Amino acid sequence: MKFAIFSLRFAIWLIVVTAFVLSGCQKRQKKEMSATEPNIEPIVFIADYASGAIQATGGTDVWMKTKKLELDCIVTFFETGDSLYLTEHHFEVYPWLNSIKISAQEPLSRFVWQLSGEQFSLLEGDNQLDVVPRVLSYRDYAEAVLNLVTAPVRFLDEPVVFIKEPGPVKVEGLWYHPIARIYPVPPSGVPQASSPNSKQEDIKTVQPNFSKVVFFQNRDSSLVDMIWFADIDQKKFLAVRGYDNKPANGGEKSGVLVPTKIEIFTTDARLAKAKRLVKIDFK
Repeated sequence: MKFAIFSLRFAIWLIVVTAFVLSGCQKRQKKEMSATEPNIEPIVFIADYASGAIQATGGTDVWMKTKKLELDCIVTFFETGDSLYLTEHHFEVYPWLNSIKISAQEPLSRFVWQLSGEQFSLLEGDNQLDVVPRVLSYRDYAEAVLNLVTAPVRFLDEPVVFIKEPGPVKVEGLWYHPIARIYPVPPSGVPQASSPNSKQEDIKTVQPNFSKVVFFQNRDSSLVDMIWFADIDQKKFLAVRGYDNKPANGGEKSGVLVPTKIEIFTTDARLAKAKRLVKIDFK
């Protein structure tokens, strides 16, 4: 897969976005919630791009009813040369908790990973028994899938700031509105999900995994079908793309539209020179 090189205007925009992280945008965020039963407020007073993304993937009522999505898939990891590794993963996605749980039965052990906010952990299994090729970290893998599947809800997150570029950019022959996600005060870290009984002093903060994340919203369909993750200091850049959205047929059968195929790529700092790392085909 080849990505078109960004225009100079977009490159300048990314710099400006970083400098003005305190710029405001209309959004609404969920209340504190427990790990099993999120307390979802009505979606009101949100930015146009968030509203468009929500409507393009099922609508407000459908998303508000969707507390969990369960998705089964076949995953292909692309090693060096022509080598492939096939496995099966089960995703439990909690859109309003910004959380995903990934389980896999590998030849030597069963593995369960969880990403909640910015906190990643191995819940079950032994890394020493893992035979899956490490073409990318499980942390990055989980973040890419979670953000793409729940992109409309992520636009409602706090305390992050979203900034939409004034004009569209062209990528792979399609026009997109880039929308950057910036943490307003990176040194203090990112607050983790908390329960209604949590005390303020008990709420921990961690550093975000990526210093910059850009959501690409299709100008015509309003779908967010591509996200770019950048760690400038570590020179790590990833892109995730979704294809052929259809109603989710797992979990609550809510009708939320999710991709039937996801691909994850490594890129350079200009979203070019892409190399495919993982392909996910949902059953």
